[in-house]
Amino acid sequence: MKVNLDLHIHSRYSAATSAKMDLPTIAREAAKKGIKMVATGDCLHSKWMAEVRELPERDGLFWLEDTAFVLTTEVEDSSRVHHLIIVPEASKASELREAFSARATSLDSDGRPTLRMSPPEITDAALEAGCLIGPSHAFTPWTGMYAHYPTLRECYKDRSDKILYIELGLSADSDYADRISELKEKTFLTNSDAHSPWPNKLGREFNQMQMTDLRFEDLRKAIKREGGCGPTLNVGFYPDEGKYNRTACTRCYKHYSPEEMKERRGRCECGGLIKLGVRDRVVMLADNCEPVHPDHRPPYLHLIPLAEIIAMALDVKSVYSAKVQKTWNELIRGTSEIQVLVYADLSKLEGEDGVVDAIRAFRSKDVVVVPGGGGKYGQVRLPDRQNSRKNDDQRSLFDF
Repeated sequence: MKVNLDLHIHSRYSAATSAKMDLPTIAREAAKKGIKMVATGDCLHSKWMAEVRELPERDGLFWLEDTAFVLTTEVEDSSRVHHLIIVPEASKASELREAFSARATSLDSDGRPTLRMSPPEITDAALEAGCLIGPSHAFTPWTGMYAHYPTLRECYKDRSDKILYIELGLSADSDYADRISELKEKTFLTNSDAHSPWPNKLGREFNQMQMTDLRFEDLRKAIKREGGCGPTLNVGFYPDEGKYNRTACTRCYKHYSPEEMKERRGRCECGGLIKLGVRDRVVMLADNCEPVHPDHRPPYLHLIPLAEIIAMALDVKSVYSAKVQKTWNELIRGTSEIQVLVYADLSKLEGEDGVVDAIRAFRSKDVVVVPGGGGKYGQVRLPDRQNSRKNDDQRSLFDF
């Protein structure tokens, strides 16, 4: 069976998260989205884990109605690089917490703890507990692995062959990552990193995987691409939408080439800091002129959440407006957002023609993407609405 998964979110115990990131709300909104298996996030936090443990557990997953939760945590190492750890059972989360406890100020002060540990040390602890580990949003400036290291081996040392996956993050897709040959055998994950449970946040990027059953060991097999299990689809944003996709000033957002950045010694004419963009960083790291996709790599589908598409089609500023929410609820009634966006027969979809046409445009890639950079998100526009929406209005999608 094919299962939609979002393997990286945060609970209300992480910094800058919604108070509604509780288990019942996450389960309900994941079902509306069409996500069958969702991460718990923050499984090292004692209060959050106490809530998770109250759910019925089966084969390493925790269940709330029809939503399966898998234990996960994101940690920051001593160099500010973030790592995503997927945990097989509650006892292993306790084991991991014990291993990290002496190297963290407090595991209960933030759901995403900072550890005084190197990537190899964190990897050793994760593997000892039977967990899976890989870099979070690997290409993102500031906290992505490739922002600090030129290769996986530089980061994880001789443990790099134990890294089974990398999370691409909002600013990269398979075409970006498959220009780097060391990633050929790695599974690519596309997750939301959601700090809010609403469907324009939760599952905004997700994975589809072939699994035999809903249990942790089948998830492990899918990530390892064993036993007939494996990824069948990655879904996420156009990389150009990312707020650090292009090299740009972090104050006025003027775009620069890497050569101009070097000539200016990293300072914009306005005095602001110029930040190297993900696209240019990939070019620096790439040893393939073009993406070389291995046979196991699934298709990558570029989408944005349905509420954003509706707001764009109806020319409404906020995805939370009554008009957008009414249209969204009507479209997903009896089904899910993912089903509407990816699989529904558009000729039979009941909704305003403009909204259906907008969904069709995304499916056919008939959209205009204006790149972001320097901390300012890019825009996706329908071809006939290129001047109708300002960037700040449109990018409410990315608010955590």
